[in-house]
Formats: sequence, structure tokens, C-alpha cells
Amino acid sequence: MNVNNKTDHRTEAMNAFLKTAGWAGAKQMRLPGDASTRGYLRLVQNGRSAMLLDQPQTAETPAAPTHANEAERRALGYNAVARLAGADTARFVAVANFLRARGLSAPQIYADDPALGFVLSEDLGESLYADVLTTGASETELYGTAIDALAKLHAETAMATISDNIPLHAYDDVALIAETDLITEWFLPHALGRPACMDEIAEHRDLWRAALRPVLESPAFFVHRDYHAQNLLWLPSRAGIAKVGIIDFQDAVAGARSYDLISLIEDARRDVPPALAESMITRYLETMRVQGTPLNEDTVRAEMAVMAAQRNVKIAGIFARLAKRDNKPRYLAYLPRVWNYLNRDLEHPALASLKTWYDRIIPIDARGAAPHKGASV
Repeated sequence: MNVNNKTDHRTEAMNAFLKTAGWAGAKQMRLPGDASTRGYLRLVQNGRSAMLLDQPQTAETPAAPTHANEAERRALGYNAVARLAGADTARFVAVANFLRARGLSAPQIYADDPALGFVLSEDLGESLYADVLTTGASETELYGTAIDALAKLHAETAMATISDNIPLHAYDDVALIAETDLITEWFLPHALGRPACMDEIAEHRDLWRAALRPVLESPAFFVHRDYHAQNLLWLPSRAGIAKVGIIDFQDAVAGARSYDLISLIEDARRDVPPALAESMITRYLETMRVQGTPLNEDTVRAEMAVMAAQRNVKIAGIFARLAKRDNKPRYLAYLPRVWNYLNRDLEHPALASLKTWYDRIIPIDARGAAPHKGASV
């Protein structure tokens, strides 16, 4: 079957799904794509609107089963190793319902077909944090409410499942190390014009395993995994934490409570003033105390430094991969900001050995710079 026939078949299936859901003939507006294979359409009909998630089920390898060991996961590819949802729309539906059950504003699900990969859901509008904040909205109010939503989620430890048959996979050492491997696989050749040698890769992995060990020994919590200004919407007509609209949550896992906090205040796509970031950490700690789940501040800050560095290492690798493999060089523009965060994260004593590795292998002047002359994008 040629590409056009596949496209026609997909369109026919989508229209049949919409007819069954009561949205036949709705005006369809496809939204700009992101760094995934998902597509979103806004539907408008008779004064109402909805969102259609279009995710071909064969587009990506699914996450590996919970019981799969490291070798089995690696054999299935990156999604399985890193525990990404892939094309699993059933997980999107399950996470949406999980969040809504806790008073958070994830989209209400109207209809879904997990076999075909279609989900019809509530339209939360277009007021992304990233856009609203450019119009003079209060950073303190928006970020503070997003912090309060995280504290609500962190009032309970992670469940093994988020529905009857959808496990909440552990954000374990295999997944976390696979993510840090992205910097040696993709960023290092981009920056230095040569592949990483096996000794560099092995040492890098060993250092990360040691840094992550205390975090992985702590209780696990729900982790959105991409909790930042382009995945949050401001809904001022709602009350309390429901003012925060939450999207793009299908890759949720059970992991460190600090991960989403870091995603928010070390945003790869927008500058978050250090003073604001610090005030949000203080607010988080105070909110956790008030709701009866107090935390040790030193422990939280050490965990935050480790998970911030881990996330930023992963992002540097992903952005280099998007530029090289996927021909999306625009992501390279974010690298200086990512490295600015990472350089600061590496100053924490818990990361001293990793700082030494990065200083030795990836010099300061190669971080966030244009591709090395020996590398192409």
C-alpha cells in the first residue's frame, strides 16, 4: 500500500470514529506538531469544541511490560528501555482519568478507540502558560498554582496501576541511565565531532548509577515527566489547582517527586528567573508541610540537583538527536539554556564526580555551541 492509500485509510477510520462519537462533519483544524508522532486536531461544531488525538498505533514501539528485564527492554528499543508510552492511547486515557479523579484539570475523555489510536477529549483552550506569561500574567500566580497541583499529587505515593490494566511503570535505573546515554550517543558527537569511546560511556553510566542510587531508594510518586510551560494551560475561571490545565501526560511513570518540580523551574524552552525558581521551591516545601506531608529540605534539594542534572543531560541529548536524526535543527537554539541549567546543577556536592567527568570530556566552550566542524546536522 502506498503512502497516499495509507493516509486515505487513516482519514476514513478517523471520520468513522468521529461519526460514532457524534462529531461527524465537525470542522477540523490540525495543530502544529511537536517532537513526537502524535497529531492533534481541534474540532468545532455547533458552538462546541473538542480535541482529537490521532496516534497511529504502529508509529512507535510501546513501553515494555512491567516485568521485562533490562535485556528484554533494550531489545525492544529506546521507548521500551526508557518506559515511554509510545503509541499507547489507552495510557493517555488512563492518566487523564487518574488526574481528574484528584481534582486536577486533565481533559475529560469523551470517546476513545485504543486499537486505532483515536481519543476525543475536552478542549482546554489555547492559553498555554508559555503564551499567557508573555502577556503580563503573574508568574508567581501561575507557577505557584502549578506547584500547588504537584503538592496535591505528592500527597500520596505512586500506585502500581492507574487503572485496572494500566501499570504505572517505575522510572527505574534502566530508564534513567538510558536517558543519560543520549548525551554520549548524540550530543558528544554533535559538540566534539567524534563518537564517545567505550571507556567514556562506561564511566559515565557508572557515575550516574552512583548519583541516582539514593533517589531510587526513596519512595516513588506520580511523575508527569514533561511538566512545563508548554504543557500547562491557564484556566482562570476554575478554582484552586483546577486552574492548571494539564496535557501531554501519557508518558507518566512512578519516580522521584522532584522530577516534575524541576521540569517546571528549569524549563528548556523559556527562562525561569532564579528568584522565581527559589520561591517556588520554598512554596512547595511549605505546601507539603501544611497538607501534612512535611519533607526534609536538605534531602529534597539534593534530590532536586540530581534529577535536574539527569533531566538536562537527557534534554541536551534529545535536542542533538532531533537536529541530527530528525532534521529539526531549531532545537539546537535551546542548548545554551539547557547547559546553563546543567552547569549550575553540577555544582551540587552530590554530583561532584559527574562534574569532573563533564569538565574533562565536554569542555565548557563546547557546551551549547554550534555543531563541531566534523559533525553535520
